[in-house]
Parts: sequence; C-alpha cells; structure tokens
Amino acid sequence: MASAGLQLLAFILALSGICGIITATLLPNWKVNANVGSNIITAIIQLQGLWMDCTWYSTGMFSCTMKHSILALPVYVQTARTTMVLACILSALGICISTVGMKCTQLGGDRETKSRTTFAGGLCFILSGVSALIPTSWYMKEIISNFWDPTIPEHNKHEPGGAIYLGFISTVLLFIAGVIFCTSCLKRHQEARYHPPKQQGSLSTQPVNNAGYNLKDYV
Repeated sequence: MASAGLQLLAFILALSGICGIITATLLPNWKVNANVGSNIITAIIQLQGLWMDCTWYSTGMFSCTMKHSILALPVYVQTARTTMVLACILSALGICISTVGMKCTQLGGDRETKSRTTFAGGLCFILSGVSALIPTSWYMKEIISNFWDPTIPEHNKHEPGGAIYLGFISTVLLFIAGVIFCTSCLKRHQEARYHPPKQQGSLSTQPVNNAGYNLKDYV
C-alpha cells in the first residue's frame, strides 16, 4: 500500500514536471535585458526565448517576433530547442507508460509485466530530466559569461529569465519521479526474491509418515 502511495506521489510530481517543461519551452523569457549602467532607468523590457523575442513597453504594449531562421541562431539556442522538445516527448511517454504500470491501475497485465513497465516509465522521466538539464545549464552559462564579459556593451547584457528557473525546477521534479518509480520496481523484485512461496513443507512430511508406518508393519 505504501508503494502504491509513493507511485501516486511520483505520478503527481511527474505531471507537474511535464507541465513545467512544456511551459518553459514556450515561454519567451529565457533571458531578460539587464538593468545595469545606463539601462537602470528604461521604459523597455526585452525578452528572448527559444522561439520568439518579445518587447514589453511601459505603456503596456507587448510585441513579439518569431525566430524563423534556425541556422541564424546560436548553437546553444539550437541545442536548447532540440533537447527541450525531446524532454517534452520523453516525459509525455513516461506519463503514458507509468499509468499502465502503476499499482493503482488495472492495466498492464500481471505483476511482473507491471513492474517492468513501471521501471520503463521511471527511466523515461530520468532521461527527460537529463534532456531538460542540458539546455537550461548551457543557456545559464552563456548568459553569465556574456554578462561578465567586458567587451560586450551594457545594452547587450542579459540576465536569466523565469523560464530557465522553471526548467530547473521541472527537471528536479522529473528526476524525483523517475527515481521513485525505478526504486519501487526494484523493491518488488527483492520482495519476490526473499519471500518465495512456501509449498515444500507439506511435501516433506509425507516421507516421514510413510517411514513410520513401514516400521510398525515390520514389528
């Protein structure tokens, strides 16, 4: 019963993680213009994401421009696009697989099959977390290195946006969900190994009774 509760908790964490990954992939605020130097007082907030760049004016107007050219983008942006989409696909696949393998569902067949399905779902969540961790870490590294580069003008310096932090949090949730699913599967195998069915006791008593009966006949 405790294992089923942990699996349900892991499923909720995985759902939160996949929602965060999808939201972070679509948000345009992966990096925001930094308020340093002459940019401390500004009426414009510039946001840059994986798919579009947006500008937010003090008047309340908001305009966005799509990034249509893939080859014109930096390498880390191209990598972030690919790996974040891969993370979304893996996490969605993990949701479908783990639903079949969970104890609280009637799908998946026998106990051994459900155990393997649970492990596969947990592995998908872990791989999804790795795929999301790569672009968020690389993007963060590029922003920090450009911020401290003295050769870059102040109006071109940026700070990490909310999408990167959301990606980090979602990665942690997916990692935790994947570990819980995988360890719950291993616990099942250990219980089946150390607690075999007890059927040999009743069979072993029959030869003893037969032996005693034969001795009485000889007397």
